[in-house]
Amino acid sequence: MPRHKPAMEIFPQVSRRRALSLLGASGAALALPGCRTLAEASPTAPASASGLLDALAWQLIESDPEQATSLGVDTGARAGLRSRLEDRSAAGQRALAEVLRKGLARAAAIDPAELDAPTAVSLAVVKSAFGVALDGFALPYGDVAVGGWRNTPYVVIQNVGAYLDTPRFLDGDHPVRDAADAEAYLARLAQMPVQLDGELERLTSAGRIGAIAPSFLLDKAIRQMEMSLADARQGGGLVKSLVRRTGAIPGAWETRARDIAAGSVAPALERQLAELKAQRSRANDDAGLWARPRGDEWYAWGLRASTTTRHSPDEVHAMGLDQLAQLHSRMDPILRKLGFTSGTVGERMIALGRDQRFQFNNDDKGRAEIIALMQTKVDYIRTRMPDAFRTLVPGKLEIRRLPPAEEAGAPGAYGGAGSIDGTIPGKIWINLGNTALHSRYSLPTLAFHEGIPGHVWQGEYANRLPLIRSILAFNAYSEGWALYGETLGDELGAYDGDPVGQLGYLQSIAFRACRMVVDTGLHAKRWTRDQAVEWFSSTNGSSVTEVAPEVDRYCSWPGQACGYKMGHSEILAQRERARAALGAKYDLRDFNDAVVTGGNVPLDVLGANVAAYIDGTLKS
Repeated sequence: MPRHKPAMEIFPQVSRRRALSLLGASGAALALPGCRTLAEASPTAPASASGLLDALAWQLIESDPEQATSLGVDTGARAGLRSRLEDRSAAGQRALAEVLRKGLARAAAIDPAELDAPTAVSLAVVKSAFGVALDGFALPYGDVAVGGWRNTPYVVIQNVGAYLDTPRFLDGDHPVRDAADAEAYLARLAQMPVQLDGELERLTSAGRIGAIAPSFLLDKAIRQMEMSLADARQGGGLVKSLVRRTGAIPGAWETRARDIAAGSVAPALERQLAELKAQRSRANDDAGLWARPRGDEWYAWGLRASTTTRHSPDEVHAMGLDQLAQLHSRMDPILRKLGFTSGTVGERMIALGRDQRFQFNNDDKGRAEIIALMQTKVDYIRTRMPDAFRTLVPGKLEIRRLPPAEEAGAPGAYGGAGSIDGTIPGKIWINLGNTALHSRYSLPTLAFHEGIPGHVWQGEYANRLPLIRSILAFNAYSEGWALYGETLGDELGAYDGDPVGQLGYLQSIAFRACRMVVDTGLHAKRWTRDQAVEWFSSTNGSSVTEVAPEVDRYCSWPGQACGYKMGHSEILAQRERARAALGAKYDLRDFNDAVVTGGNVPLDVLGANVAAYIDGTLKS
């Protein structure tokens, strides 16, 4: 196949340049004042598929103004979005669902056979994301991520809710470059109580029908919200973030922010906290969705949304066990060469993890060493990207510690790309509450997964596609690609001469196979939390410190953890398909370009994209 053109050239219909030009054109047909409601934002029917894609993108952004800031498109005619927060109330959810229903109907009316290939792919992406999301909105409780990864039955819990999301967003993504930005920060801070009360309405409604989170999740959420509340009463991080960035900008920023945080945000947090405590008094410790109203139905949808397949829980469970056995068969001979010959692979990896040589002190020095080591690995893998891709992106990246109030309920790390215009870099957020979460042999593959060539790298390609494609993402592709990024790190020499690092990589992949087993075990096979933690830790050799919050995460994000290995396996299968079909014409750089420049897609669309790449290469 000929070398891929940059994504901006192969997707000319709704390019980033066109999207940004719309922002600055005061007379643009789709220009929406920031104060308009989501229902009012619906434009007239566009004359083309590209116009529809553009219109739908802006409707989704109108429903989630924080995303406009994260993408860097809250400028020009859209500058009003910078002063707004997402409506998380039941009414906001209904309005978004209505946008999806109308958008899906309009998309279904377009014949994809009449479109060029890139636009047809974008239309398929929209129809898949909107259709699955609407099925989720039909369920009686929970949060639905439209083309996203965080679907959850619990509106507020240890890793879900505005009490976590909004402070992190304001500090990490909301820019404060001038007085207007600072005023927008204050406007958003003033809306946070409304956002919290919108969640409270839905939280209370779910509680009335018995959709109450497990007691152990509520215990974590309550502790974290108590920390957030104590912080807000004093002003805390909500104030310090603004003060830190307005040193050279005249204004009473600290006083104004403190008045909002202590006077409005804190009481709203108190109201949420009271409801969480009330639900805790009625909660039980049943971990899985099977114990919730319509739980089996919810979990079937969650698996479908997270894997973009219709595999049953039993099928996913069996796939996880099979892939785990294959990975452990690769780890066994390496462990033997290192002198670990007795016990299961999991038991031997536990022994390896106890070796002081691979641990960090649980103090600020240890935390600094973790960030420095990850940065070293990111710097190394940057130098190898020309060997794996023809089309390169900058890979702008910061490594930052998660806010301490979030750490107890958060995974070890997560990451994502920055803004479309590059002014906001991508980030790896790393959990440093307890350095035992990380080892020296696990950090390299974590850097590749969250950063380059994983989430941050892939997200920058998505930011070159039509705006709708920067918004819609599919968990199986996103996490499958990030896991494939770990595989590329291995194949590009990151562990040459380092058998312990190689074990860290293989354990990381096996970790994701374990997730398929544990997630389905909890939600479909009625595993207890303790049973899941014990099986995971002993089977994969991961510490209980690492595994316990992971299991809690699967309880609050049902199905999400199954997308990683499902997507990874599919990408590898497509690569073998391309290698077999192309023979001498196969080139890793071209395959990777086909997968990553084709954008974030459901797994069936991924197969179609690879088929087109194979066909084009054979004809070249």
